Amino acid sequence: MGCRRVLPAVCAACLIGMVLSQTTLTPAVVSTTQMENATGLTVAPVILSTTTSGCFAFNTSTCEACPPGSQYDNSTLLCSCCSNPGLCVVPEACLPCTRGFYQPLPGQQQCLPCSRGFYTNFTGSPLCLPCPPGSMNNNTGGDSCTSCSPGSFSSQQSSTSCTPCALGSFCNSSGCLQCQMCPGGTEALQAAAKECTPCRPGMHKPPHQTMCQICGSGFFQIHWGQENCDVCPENHYCPSPDVNPIQCPSDAFCPEGSLAPSYCMETFFHKAGDTCELAPVTIALLVIGGGVALLLIILMVLRRRRDTDGELTVARAPLLGKERPQGRYYGIPCDGEPVYAGW
Repeated sequence: MGCRRVLPAVCAACLIGMVLSQTTLTPAVVSTTQMENATGLTVAPVILSTTTSGCFAFNTSTCEACPPGSQYDNSTLLCSCCSNPGLCVVPEACLPCTRGFYQPLPGQQQCLPCSRGFYTNFTGSPLCLPCPPGSMNNNTGGDSCTSCSPGSFSSQQSSTSCTPCALGSFCNSSGCLQCQMCPGGTEALQAAAKECTPCRPGMHKPPHQTMCQICGSGFFQIHWGQENCDVCPENHYCPSPDVNPIQCPSDAFCPEGSLAPSYCMETFFHKAGDTCELAPVTIALLVIGGGVALLLIILMVLRRRRDTDGELTVARAPLLGKERPQGRYYGIPCDGEPVYAGW
């Protein structure tokens, strides 16, 4: 009865002191802000809530839904005295969502973990943020994102993993949004490369290609990290693309792009300027050979004619030596030669 004679604020403070002396509250209840808010409450003069021990000290008709980014705290009378879960006497009594958790709706009993690829790095968050390009998060409830390590990249936000650099590309720093193609004269022989290596002598790579290539036939390159090969010069030959051109011998031909010197046939030909000419011995042999060939042809023709005449003689012999019966026909001996009499 004595309490009714004092000011309402003092009476409310008296009742809250009785509750605190009988109930252990969480730090959220005993904070200065909550105490100030609690002492400012208007206590009903006649009807008080007595559903739970100590709840009569609070005006539960003022219970409010926990705001987004927080959850209901059932361990404090400032919240458990309210009729519905998710409501508290003062919003400060609600528990803020921890790092990696969020709650977009008011009056909820629990916070939600951020999905993979998302994060929140502060408490009381109503939403999760996507991991920016160049980073990833493969865990739920993440409070941060991990930058892609050198040799890998992530070109999109909310990534759950980083992609290794493909052959011919590289990334030499963390957090790459994409991998870069190796410059001309360099290559990356393995995936997830952090740097490029120069092309070896005898090889080259233009900027638009992926891997170093061996110089073509008749070309050479003796330096490291070159984009192009050089053609083997005239009067030189290049047996290997990774050595200097070799001087052509005086008795050989070496046009531009030669792999090896070209020689004339030393016995029958000899070099004369840019061509090969017949040697004297070759000319003599050709003349002798031509004469022998002509003589053989003449002998073959004569022999052929002789054989033909012999065959005719043999064919006529039976006709000339045949015997005819003796007699006369029309006054002419049968064995006489016929005589053309004419008409």
